[in-house]
Amino acid sequence: MPIEVSTGGKTKYNRTRLGLPKTHWLDATCVGNVEVLQVFTEQPLLIAAKGWGSRQMCTTNKYGFPVKHRTQCKTFFGFGTGDMVSAILPSGKFAGTHVGRLTDVRKRSFSNENATRQG
Repeated sequence: MPIEVSTGGKTKYNRTRLGLPKTHWLDATCVGNVEVLQVFTEQPLLIAAKGWGSRQMCTTNKYGFPVKHRTQCKTFFGFGTGDMVSAILPSGKFAGTHVGRLTDVRKRSFSNENATRQG
């Protein structure tokens, strides 16, 4: 697809001429020479970039001294960094169902084998 560059004034002119509200995703469609614009949705797909890990080998405290070392592996028993998982804990202080995103996988085996992948 061709890339077109224009000024902010031209983008605002196109947006007001077409009667569109001021939003980031609609401003991106009004850049350059726009004659007619058909909008098929009222809400764009919202995403959040989470990343899949870090190259940082250890975490530091507020003074810069190493506190915790990171693991080298990114997957373990089919679970990977960034996966959405749910853990069912039948008893204990933290009993219940917990759903969340894995920030770091462990080198050793799981102490609780009730974790399942969500998606």
